[in-house]
Amino acid sequence: MTKQSFHKKRILFFGDSLTQYGKLPEGYISLLTEYLKSNNLSDQIELVGAGVGGDKVYDLYLRLESDVLNQHPNIVVILIGINDIWHKSSGIGTDSIKFKRFYEAIIDKIQTYNIELFLATPTLIGELKNLQNTQDFDLEMYAQIIRDLATTKNCKLIDLRKIFINYIQQHNTNNNLLGVLTTDKVHLNNQGNQLVAENFKSIFSI
Repeated sequence: MTKQSFHKKRILFFGDSLTQYGKLPEGYISLLTEYLKSNNLSDQIELVGAGVGGDKVYDLYLRLESDVLNQHPNIVVILIGINDIWHKSSGIGTDSIKFKRFYEAIIDKIQTYNIELFLATPTLIGELKNLQNTQDFDLEMYAQIIRDLATTKNCKLIDLRKIFINYIQQHNTNNNLLGVLTTDKVHLNNQGNQLVAENFKSIFSI
């Protein structure tokens, strides 16, 4: 870490492939970086992506020390849950009780370092309206776990699940399974990245 970067507010995004892909040129982390540049905030804030494709909540727990705490962030944004749910159909997902316990352990550990936490709810596995997607029930359940943890643990909440559902209801006029916010039912297309970036800008006010 350079002396200059040490004095910046460091915001770290912690998650799975949605976070990993966020660093691509069209990804939401890159969009947020451009936003900082255009608003002359690059000297004050730096963004770090710590996303690994395929990760579940316990993977985040296992790499918490190396990928988060050792990076000395001021703020951590957690976006996890898609793979915990998506992979349940193949027997390698995470049940809701374990999901909550690991997530809570991550929060507790990070908060011992006085790091500000933003919890983002998981987005979509399929874009059909009216909760018609196969995993919508689990997505709603896991999103509620995160909402409750944000309340009980005094974390900031960015309810991407609610934001994405509302967007789909308004804009998915043909009720397509994908293509409105995602490329493959999960990973974000350009509009999906823009929607996340727009709703993550609130982080910069902390």
